Amino acid sequence: MVSVGYFLSSEEFSPRELVRQARLAESAGFERLWISDHFHPWLEEQGNSPFVWSVIGALSEVTSLPVSTAVTCPIIRLHPAVVAQAAATAAVQCEGRFVLGVGTGEALNEHVTGEQWPPPAVRLEMLEEAIDVIRELHTGKEVNHRGRYYTVDHARLYTLPDEPVPIYVSAFGPAATDLAARAGDGFCTVMPDADLVREFRKAGGGDKPVQGGLKVCWAESEEDGVRTAHRRWRNELLPGKLPSTLPTPADYAAAATLVTEDMVREQFPCGPDADRHVAAVREFAEAGFDEVYVQQIGPDQEQFFEAWRTQVLPRL
Repeated sequence: MVSVGYFLSSEEFSPRELVRQARLAESAGFERLWISDHFHPWLEEQGNSPFVWSVIGALSEVTSLPVSTAVTCPIIRLHPAVVAQAAATAAVQCEGRFVLGVGTGEALNEHVTGEQWPPPAVRLEMLEEAIDVIRELHTGKEVNHRGRYYTVDHARLYTLPDEPVPIYVSAFGPAATDLAARAGDGFCTVMPDADLVREFRKAGGGDKPVQGGLKVCWAESEEDGVRTAHRRWRNELLPGKLPSTLPTPADYAAAATLVTEDMVREQFPCGPDADRHVAAVREFAEAGFDEVYVQQIGPDQEQFFEAWRTQVLPRL
């Protein structure tokens, strides 16, 4: 049986609105929360990008649901020692119900410090070393680390949860999936790809949890939903490695002129057809996912939560 959570979009909503949505999600019957970690939104139309760690602190006070970052990049914009401290504090605030999701990130968020954006293979190496640093700091011991990419000098975390923070690794291809199996406590992605899940389990992931995320746009009509989804999330349909390399929302907007409303209609469940929303979650479940996180695109949050509470979640 798949566990269904809600995906809080830091790119699209303000900090207080994200906290409000978390309350609505718990009331509607969602079982857990994902929250994105961005410095910029993908598109100007999304319009937000709060500091995720401040929001998680607020979430810990208003909901009892588990929280995962989806995902934090601990390789450039934030040093892994800083991420280790942030994650440990979040786990204490959430009373152990926190998972640190990590990935190799996008230039969109990581170029802001002026560092060079590395190629994919280097980013994977950096991520693996960053995970090692985070795990070592989560032991509570003093850490001195002199690695290929990172230095940690006499660092020790004093605020720690009772158990080390689980670290799940995001992956979209074979190399990253192997890293997730080798270095992660779980695996996360946004595609209902059964082959990736099998590769993760075969490469050493075993029965570790697999998380997936999808976007929907519940609306009065399919056309209304498609228009909203296209305006706010057309970037989601950019192909290949392009999404990890563009540096600004304006660049994403330019590239996304190639994305049509019909492409969005095909990709996202839009409108009030509960069957299509149910089928989207079941696609992840049938591909072997343990947890699925659903993001409602646009401002019609109350309508979405009521519809899913009454028409969708009971069928899942």
